[in-house]
Amino acid sequence: MLPLCEFPQENLRKIKFILTDIDDTLTSNGRLPAKSYNALEKLHQSGFKIIPITGRPAGWCDHISRMWPVDAVVGENGAFYFVYDHFQRKILRRYWKSKNERRADMKRLEKIRNKILTTVEGSAVSSDQAYREADLAIDHCEDVKPLPESSVIQIMNVFLNSGAVAKISSIHVNGWFGDYDKLKMTRILLEEYFELKNAEFMDKVVFVGDSPNDEPMFGYFKNSVGVANIMNYADQLEQFPAWITSKYAAEGFSELANTLLSAMIGSKNKIS
Repeated sequence: MLPLCEFPQENLRKIKFILTDIDDTLTSNGRLPAKSYNALEKLHQSGFKIIPITGRPAGWCDHISRMWPVDAVVGENGAFYFVYDHFQRKILRRYWKSKNERRADMKRLEKIRNKILTTVEGSAVSSDQAYREADLAIDHCEDVKPLPESSVIQIMNVFLNSGAVAKISSIHVNGWFGDYDKLKMTRILLEEYFELKNAEFMDKVVFVGDSPNDEPMFGYFKNSVGVANIMNYADQLEQFPAWITSKYAAEGFSELANTLLSAMIGSKNKIS
């Protein structure tokens, strides 16, 4: 990983799409600070396409796509993408699996849920689970006392041993059934809705994230950025971002936003 300040200006000026994780990338200590929202607003007003790529649930993503200055959102680690049409006041919802398939998966995940809660001391279902349509999120530090790494790995192994996919984020362990992840649904979104060809992804897109469930994105996008707290997971990653911010979490995202705005329209538009 190279410092973000060394990102070539000519490459920064080619970027049109900003893909961003939410938790501990846009947020700090579980909160979305005004600085992050202001950064999203300025980037959007400057012509960038903003797309959160998150493990958060469908219910939250419905709100985000309607209320935030964003152009689309990929949620539940790639289970779907939502795009809100402000003129028709309607949401386009594109899922990886059918409604019946998602219902069947939830029944299978319920058995995994029970096993995790009875075998991993201190674990709990995430507080946002009621709004999910495709996966099971187990809280390891958001609303519970932070679990030791061994317990987090144990949770992941219960998912894997049950035939599910599992990914660790900064707050949850997410499990689901299906051959998808953040990257696969993001590529579908860019190709289907924004009509970007695969070859165009590399120069026009930057992705910023902070944890192991962002690893497919780090490995694919050459303009991938980790906020400084990515180093908390250095021993768990095989694919690292190309660049790293000097600041943590939301401050790191603002650092990236300022870098992009400065390259595009000058430092006078930096986020204060």
